[in-house]
Amino acid sequence: MRKYFIAGLLIWIPLAITVWVLKLVVDVLDQSLLLLPDSLHTENWLGVHVPGLGAILTLVIVLLTGVFATNFFGAALVRLWNAVLNRIPVVNSIYSSVKQISDTLFSSSGQAFRKALLVRWPHPDMWTIAFLTGTPGGDVARHIPPDCISVYVPTTPNPTGGYFIIVQRKDVVELDMTVDEALKYIISMGVVPPVPPAGDG
Repeated sequence: MRKYFIAGLLIWIPLAITVWVLKLVVDVLDQSLLLLPDSLHTENWLGVHVPGLGAILTLVIVLLTGVFATNFFGAALVRLWNAVLNRIPVVNSIYSSVKQISDTLFSSSGQAFRKALLVRWPHPDMWTIAFLTGTPGGDVARHIPPDCISVYVPTTPNPTGGYFIIVQRKDVVELDMTVDEALKYIISMGVVPPVPPAGDG
């Protein structure tokens, strides 16, 4: 009986969590419908709310914004917008920090979160998986040994929380696994090991 119950849980738990996460994302994106006039809401002309329309609207807005921002006039307007926000006290510190992080994360030429590493953490006799985020700069770089790298050590099972540490490159091991595989390994608390590259073992 216990065996069958556990087998059922293994089927339903991942499915339920997946549906819950997708519903959460769709519900958040559906808030973009509030930007539309009431007359355009599906409740008023269909008599029922259609879930997911807000998600589609959000994707369309993001896509159109990207198209606009990449042409000459759009790029000039974005530069003007950035200049205005950077002149507003308090807003400039928040906006510039968030923009710098997003530019780094989503840049195709950036190195942030492109490599999975093995680092000794939280003490020399223990190992954990981390991600390369860049190299130290500014005044920090003057006070540490050369050839250091910035590393993000995620927590388990929630990798959005973690620690930022600086280590020497010689003290880390570059892993032959994708960032997605490393994240699955972390979230599963080591239960789901990454598949070894073809030819190993």
